[in-house]
Amino acid sequence: MKVEDLTVESPNASLHQCPVNKDFTNRFLPAVYLLAFLIGVVANCLGLWSLGASWRKWSSLNVLVLNLGLADLLYAITLPFFVSYYLNGSVWSFGSGFCRLARCLFQLNLYASIGFLACISAQRYLGIVHPLAMMGRLQTLRPAVFLSALVWLWVLVQILPDLWFSKTDANRTQCHDSTGDEDLEAYRPYTLVITLSGFVLPFLVILGCYSRVLAVLRRNTNVDPNLKARSINLVVIVLVLFSVCFFPYHVFRNLNLMSRVWQLEGTCTQTLKNLYLSYQITRGLACLNSAINPLVYLVTNENIVSRVRTFRQRAWQSFIYLGVRTQSPLQDAGCEDLSEGL
Repeated sequence: MKVEDLTVESPNASLHQCPVNKDFTNRFLPAVYLLAFLIGVVANCLGLWSLGASWRKWSSLNVLVLNLGLADLLYAITLPFFVSYYLNGSVWSFGSGFCRLARCLFQLNLYASIGFLACISAQRYLGIVHPLAMMGRLQTLRPAVFLSALVWLWVLVQILPDLWFSKTDANRTQCHDSTGDEDLEAYRPYTLVITLSGFVLPFLVILGCYSRVLAVLRRNTNVDPNLKARSINLVVIVLVLFSVCFFPYHVFRNLNLMSRVWQLEGTCTQTLKNLYLSYQITRGLACLNSAINPLVYLVTNENIVSRVRTFRQRAWQSFIYLGVRTQSPLQDAGCEDLSEGL
């Protein structure tokens, strides 16, 4: 085997031991990141604009959705840098400090999204399962603001240790999504802990809340049909987010870290290579949560659809008006030329 066949083909140094074809990563992730950026920025900006337009009518649910949108935008603005990174053959050109920050913002978005989705599910549980006990309380904003602050604090406590792990190689030309081999022994247990605290526990809360919500909606025939439909749609969106974005990523992230340990011990099989590629797919799926989360606006804000439709109609009318104004001077000039010819 030639020496060139053992050159590093992945962001992680452990793959010196078991080289993989990185062409798929450099094609797949930029496409997914660009899609997530375009949809995430536009959809979240429209959603936040709709929330801001009706801020006088806010409830506790609107406060939670606002924080969910802010978490999406914080991550979405980093995606163009990673599109450039992978299109450039996994060569990082933006400094080690920004690499740490950008990777940290992904973790922030991931666990803030899960945390606020858990809070939204708890809010729906209290409003539907215990409506009399919570009557009037869900309309006050102070508890929701306090809860949002606690979620942000809890997420920061979980992800701050990630900043201590190395994110770049010795030449600072690669930006690892996890860490280098020198910190792998400490990073694996940290990842297991944050998987339990940031993913498993909130998911159990969500399952418990929505199972009770669906049971009440199925048993109670007096529930407003509109509320019932929106509640069921919210359950579907959350299940899609967890089954597509969150669950596969956490499973394969931990499996990939385990496989790196095996590679350092000298094991190299096609299964480990396939595991690495599967992990890259789940990384792309995980970032799509910032593009799917805006669907929560649709089922929690009754006015957003009408506001977006009105915005689109006004934008189209303005476009037509500008087109007519642009054509009018040309038509007048043509008439003047014609009159001069006569």
